Amino acid sequence: MTKAAAVMANIPRADIDPSGVFKYIVIRVYSREEGDDSEIDIVRGYGWAEYHAGDIYDRVSAELEDGGLLDCECIGGGRIKHNPEAKKIHVYGYSLGYGRANHAETTEKLKEKYPDYEVTWDNEGY
Repeated sequence: MTKAAAVMANIPRADIDPSGVFKYIVIRVYSREEGDDSEIDIVRGYGWAEYHAGDIYDRVSAELEDGGLLDCECIGGGRIKHNPEAKKIHVYGYSLGYGRANHAETTEKLKEKYPDYEVTWDNEGY
C-alpha cells in the first residue's frame, strides 16, 4: 500500500453537520504518487458554507492536499436536510458551480455513517 492509499483509508467517507439544511459536495480524492491510481469519493456538507466552491471545497481540499500525497476535484453538489430527532436525512438539488452530485451514491455513504437513519434522495429543488 502506498503512503497516499494509507492516508485515504483513514479519511471519513461522509462528514456533515449534525442537523439543519445545508449545501454539500462530493470530492474525488486521488493519489499523486506515481503508479498509484487509487481514489475515493467523500461527502462533505456544512451549514457555515455560503457557497459550494469557495467555502466547502476550498477548505477541505486544502486540508487533504497539504501533505503533497493527495489531489482533489469536486464532482458535484447539492443540499442535505438532516433531522436527527426524526433520524432522517434527505439529499436533493444541485450546485450551480459543480452541477448535480450523484445523490444515490451520496445516500449510500450517509447510510454507512448513519445506519439507523432513513436516508432518501431526489433531484428536485436547488
